Amino acid sequence: MNIKIEDVLDILTTPKIPIENTVDNLLLGSVDTDVTGIAVAFLASQEVIEKAKDLGVNLIISHEGIFYSHRDNHKILQRNSVYIQKYRTIQKNDLAIFRYHDYIHRCFPDGITAGLLKELNWVDYEVENLQTSSILEIPENTAENLIVHIKKQLGISYVRFIGDLSMSCKRIGILVGYRGSSEITLPLFQEKNLDLIIYGEGPEWETPEYVKDAVQQGKNKALIVLGHGESEMPGMKYLAQWLQKQLSDIPVYFIPQKSVFQIR
Repeated sequence: MNIKIEDVLDILTTPKIPIENTVDNLLLGSVDTDVTGIAVAFLASQEVIEKAKDLGVNLIISHEGIFYSHRDNHKILQRNSVYIQKYRTIQKNDLAIFRYHDYIHRCFPDGITAGLLKELNWVDYEVENLQTSSILEIPENTAENLIVHIKKQLGISYVRFIGDLSMSCKRIGILVGYRGSSEITLPLFQEKNLDLIIYGEGPEWETPEYVKDAVQQGKNKALIVLGHGESEMPGMKYLAQWLQKQLSDIPVYFIPQKSVFQIR
């Protein structure tokens, strides 16, 4: 029996969760197309698209928008050469792309957060699961040792850090993606009595400045900034592994991506 793109989308969105104004849509392609293979990625970048083509797949599942904004505003890109080349590459290789963002975040537990905890080997330390964060109690350790562990487990070369590397950490908040705003992090620091927050990204003049002031006041607070992709790629890897179990007759690949920034 042939599996169509519509069948894959049904698997990804069952049970049905009503989400108003969702960005989870088939951005390119037809639901009636037979699936030859699936590539799962944090973002269908030019590099991912070319790798998907080489793998012989015809469906890409991308967590983030593929044209440089949350809602992929094509109007401002119509004459942009980068946009045109990327769009033509997708069309030339008959690739379908499904944006899978809201739904995986609304699942319980949040699928992206679950994947990050799994990659860090911290699943057993979770003591509270909230809508936008996970609260952990880990064996007491220094911030420096935790950074070494995170870099090793995630296979990344650097993180950004605020605090004292020798400080003791036990209660940690995990926030993936763009959840680093002060309206989310500051209540967590205060109400959950956190020593450390680890997030993907957020406004640099909000949470980082709060932690900097806390450290200046002698408080035991710290912040680790992973990067948006670095915090969410493990969740998409987790999704690829799960989806392969649902579709045993179709190859499912996770395509990792290099950090968007280089360190000089």
